[in-house]
Amino acid sequence: MTSTSRGVEPPLFRQLLGRFATGVTVITARAANGDPIGMTANSLASVSLDPPLVLVAVEKIHEMHAALTGATHWVFNILSSEQEALSRRFAGGEPNRFLGVSYHENDRGVPVIDGTAAHIECEQHAAVPGGDHTIFIGLVVGGDATDRRPLLYYRGGYAGLSL
Repeated sequence: MTSTSRGVEPPLFRQLLGRFATGVTVITARAANGDPIGMTANSLASVSLDPPLVLVAVEKIHEMHAALTGATHWVFNILSSEQEALSRRFAGGEPNRFLGVSYHENDRGVPVIDGTAAHIECEQHAAVPGGDHTIFIGLVVGGDATDRRPLLYYRGGYAGLSL
């Protein structure tokens, strides 16, 4: 086991967490200038049932960090198995990630991507430091679920769910 005084080395950390299959989401919000902003993330986790809280960890240098810091609301778009290209698009550095993407706005003006397995609407609840990331905790205030199969991420690649 490789370790340092501050935990395991990054390659081992990635390898270990890579064995944990996760769903893939695109977090959407509004930037300070009002433009839609989105970022692929697989760090969505449930925090509490009462009240209904979820979290995401966002790297402090990512443009989404500034957006969530100033946002009152955001949306987790849980991608369907047909949306791998969207995951890659929102994970990349393309400046206008929403160009050509089918979405609508919820009643708070936050983009909701069409064709997802589900979406979870959140209200800012708390932000907690977490190393080079900030952990944003959202109160779930709405959402919708479909019967679409989710897109999964496992061992550094995409996978589908077969039932």
